[in-house]
Amino acid sequence: MSLLTLWDLERKDISKLMEYAEYFKQNRYGHDVLKNKNIALIFESPSTRTRISFDLAVNELGGHSLTLNHNEIHLGKKESIEDTARVMERFVDAIVARVKKHDTLEELDKNSKIPIVNALSDLAHPCQILADILTIKETKGFKSIDEFKGLKLSYFGDGNNIANSLIIAGAILGMDVFIATPRSYEPNGIFVKKALEIIEKYGEGSLTLTNDAKLAAKDADVLYTDVWISMSDVNKDLETIKKIFPPYQINSSLMELAKEDSIVLHCLPANKGMEITSEVFESKNSYVFDEAENRLHAQKAVLKYLFE
Repeated sequence: MSLLTLWDLERKDISKLMEYAEYFKQNRYGHDVLKNKNIALIFESPSTRTRISFDLAVNELGGHSLTLNHNEIHLGKKESIEDTARVMERFVDAIVARVKKHDTLEELDKNSKIPIVNALSDLAHPCQILADILTIKETKGFKSIDEFKGLKLSYFGDGNNIANSLIIAGAILGMDVFIATPRSYEPNGIFVKKALEIIEKYGEGSLTLTNDAKLAAKDADVLYTDVWISMSDVNKDLETIKKIFPPYQINSSLMELAKEDSIVLHCLPANKGMEITSEVFESKNSYVFDEAENRLHAQKAVLKYLFE
């Protein structure tokens, strides 16, 4: 089994992953889940949280991690992705990859028999969202994921890989997800279609795409944002972005529309003063550093789950 997008999971799978993550958070050391397992960590782009958390996760679960940067591996350059996958499966037990193109993950998965984990791609960021689910569950005091039903989660900004993954998570858990973006910056249509199919399957939750940030913020339980220009957005012009995106900034005015006990999430790194103000980032509603820490615990849960 691999984890490329969250639609690889069912509701029961996420429940189990949260159970594991909570256990690992309370019992960080002394595990042998990955004893005698070698995990390759591939990074096509720089990383702070993803690299540190996955490296520690593998080692704290008793495994050995092998980190490969873009200039240390021939992935799709001097050697095809297909051949790279077939070689690596002879050496390692799983591949965790942070890649520029989601197609790379699909090629790795297609051509190897070992688990492939999406540590970030241009289309999806499932491990981040699992950490977010853990953060919401803890913060809201939920005993089970059933309590996510009807929760209003609102995302503001660019319809990027985070937005794509949030709408899938929301659909699986029965949340009411609002995605507020400028026109032409909506989430990927394939993810929207899949989310609607999942909502129909479970008969719970909803998805609203809107250009109205105030509508999304009204009575929100969770407000989420990300940078307006990601590392892969080479074609975006900063000056244009600065003109279009300010209405989607999470600031005190937007927070006044949300519930008093709402929480603010950001996957980091943050550009304070752009997608979020320093005031909100540092406020009592902000749980961004709990969210960052939870990457470690959620990723341990993923690794345990894949090797069961």
